[in-house]
Amino acid sequence: MKVVITGGAGFIGGRLAERLLQRGTLAGRDGRQEAIDELVLFDAVPPARLIEDPRLCSVTGDIADRATVARLIDKAVRSVFHFAAVVSAEAETDTDKGLRINLDGTRHVLEACRALGTAPRLLFTSSLAVYGGDLPPAVEDDTPHRPQTSYGTQKAIGELLVNDYTRKGFIDGRVLRLPTIVVRPGRPNRAASTWVSSLFREPLSGRETLCPVSRETALAMLSPRRLVAAIETMHDMAGESLGPDRSLLLPAITASVAEMIEAVRRAGGAEAAALIRWQPDPMTQHIVDGWPRAIKAARAARFGIAADPDLDAIVQAFVEDYLAAQRALNF
Repeated sequence: MKVVITGGAGFIGGRLAERLLQRGTLAGRDGRQEAIDELVLFDAVPPARLIEDPRLCSVTGDIADRATVARLIDKAVRSVFHFAAVVSAEAETDTDKGLRINLDGTRHVLEACRALGTAPRLLFTSSLAVYGGDLPPAVEDDTPHRPQTSYGTQKAIGELLVNDYTRKGFIDGRVLRLPTIVVRPGRPNRAASTWVSSLFREPLSGRETLCPVSRETALAMLSPRRLVAAIETMHDMAGESLGPDRSLLLPAITASVAEMIEAVRRAGGAEAAALIRWQPDPMTQHIVDGWPRAIKAARAARFGIAADPDLDAIVQAFVEDYLAAQRALNF
């Protein structure tokens, strides 16, 4: 079995690749586990670190170039994890780039899968940014999509396309609608939510960080560990069990900035918490205020997909999985 991860140089793609190589198999067309013979990480840049494994290779290219994507997703491909995207703030400020990568790139991936004629499994990552407007206290599986950003609009379109291509038998599609994933290792990016991981990552690594939103701002969050587990579950389940709507809202816990700072204090002491400074940014505050504050993911619960037990568990996972490497980074 050949597997492709677009956005493979990114944090989620790299973490999933490690897990798949460790696991060694994925569900095939008939649901039975098949050995992974080749795992391709595709991105605009090469991964910062590539695991030494004969099954793994890295390919660089432009997801918005149709011919490149068609060569990437060839007849040997059985599963595609489509993570490649321009993040929220960048998609908002550069409309053309957001459309090219998030919309055209997704269409090229879907068309390449369609051309195979084998209905490969495809897992697409969407976002809570598909919601917006006058939101309820907690979004649920049937909460309408009313995106208020270009990124959210592009993700909502991607969800609909996955449903349509699945309906027509071109792919066996699934979509995970992600909350904010915390704590992401590495350096800040241009996502509107990048400050959330920085709020934990930098102080616990002994570095100062700036918080652009108020103490009362609250977010729905999920750890990388829980996300990768959800990706595995979603890929391997029978697509028919999802019904005509192949999108699944992921569960999360909700915490305010004030609660996040207290979690940093519990994990790293007063010295770590003192490294958090305030620098209000109206644009970031506006974007974040439009996101759902809480999630009720009853459908995910039926498939055994659960949120982290609490905020301290999320922080502890980062400490165990990434903190030592994070401290060694040169900024």
